[in-house]
Amino acid sequence: MTRSIAFIGLGHMGGPMAANLVTAGHRVRAYDLVAAALDTAAEAGVEPAGSAAEAVADAEVVITMLPAGRHVLDLYDDILGAARPGTLFVDCSTIDVTDARTAHERAAAAGMRSLDAPVSGGVVGAEAATLTFMVGGGEAEFAEAEVLLAALGKRSVHCGGAGAGQAAKICNNMILGVSMIAVSEAFVLAESLGLSHQALYDVASAASGQCWALTVNCPVPGPVPGSPANRDYRPGFATSLMAKDLGLAANAARAGGVQAELGLRAAELYAAYAQGAGAAEDFSGVVRTIRNQSGAQA
Repeated sequence: MTRSIAFIGLGHMGGPMAANLVTAGHRVRAYDLVAAALDTAAEAGVEPAGSAAEAVADAEVVITMLPAGRHVLDLYDDILGAARPGTLFVDCSTIDVTDARTAHERAAAAGMRSLDAPVSGGVVGAEAATLTFMVGGGEAEFAEAEVLLAALGKRSVHCGGAGAGQAAKICNNMILGVSMIAVSEAFVLAESLGLSHQALYDVASAASGQCWALTVNCPVPGPVPGSPANRDYRPGFATSLMAKDLGLAANAARAGGVQAELGLRAAELYAAYAQGAGAAEDFSGVVRTIRNQSGAQA
């Protein structure tokens, strides 16, 4: 069934997602502060709008993909009054759980329905429509959105009520950040012991060390041809985004009194990496920092 969709935020993730909705047969009106992003989206069949409020005016569903919670809340303040009552708002940004719950509250107060639906899969997943959505909100809203999300990804999981999608996202990425550091340290240790990358990969990928950070996003070149390590660590999943997500997880852990030693340390390591050499690299490039700090040859 064709739906009228407003899409706000046409960056590296949002642009391909909006294009995939057009490919699936939906009418998509979109807005972004960056004119070039609107132009690129228009080439894919997206209808550019002059403002965010204009984009949502006749939409049945509003999808947002923005950098941080403050952007989502500011946008909601701007567009909730312009949308039709009962419009379904689906925020796919990765933001603080508290901000997500506030967004739900503001949408409800304006007579709207809402979901938080952050994604996993990165730019590659956005382009290939293979994202995974972690969704928080009502069951009826999830059932309605699931059809649209199927045009954007391979799986949608209803995680619970308001904010539950964001909670699942930051917990998942804490696992990913910690495991990437562990895999990277293991490869650097193997180098110091004279063990080849391929030998360690062949053992760990078929043993108890198997994980996504190893078998899909392997941090050293060679064993996994499609990993960013074979493209000089071009993202992929940018280090800045991992640092952001781990920062959200760390804040939540501290607020909840959770003893998350590895998660907190991973947040520190990625924050430092994002400020330095990793600023424009895939998060798996942290292996080079570990190698350099270990005194080994790069």
